Amino acid sequence: MSMSFERYMFDTIQPMRDELTNIGIKELRTPEEVEAHLPDAKGTTLVVINSVCGCAAGLCRPGVAKALENAVVPDHLFTVFAGQDKEATAAAREYFAPYPPSSPSIALLKDGELVHFIERHGIENRSAEEIAADLTEAFDKYCQ
Repeated sequence: MSMSFERYMFDTIQPMRDELTNIGIKELRTPEEVEAHLPDAKGTTLVVINSVCGCAAGLCRPGVAKALENAVVPDHLFTVFAGQDKEATAAAREYFAPYPPSSPSIALLKDGELVHFIERHGIENRSAEEIAADLTEAFDKYCQ
């Protein structure tokens, strides 16, 4: 019995999605979901651009999880999956100007305005602990 490509991709990608949703981050899978949540989000909003790459698995997702153990965290937690939910990712990236598309990446918005952004190059060259420290510093600064 052969497995369909779609099923294979689901089985491969789902654990990567679960790593964030299991810690309370809501997945936005369509542009409509992005538009329903990001523009009017009051307070602070974390958006994780998830990815299948190794730096997402070994650095980004663990760094985000560790940062969310901080006493001060954003009011809203969202993720989109680059390469999988392409339209949702494109819609979310509209809020991250002037930064070019980057995955994985992590954005912090306050009342809909970008206040902190970690691009891929700021993820792949650092440890999960360094990413968490960067995020917790931003949380402490903007999420009070």
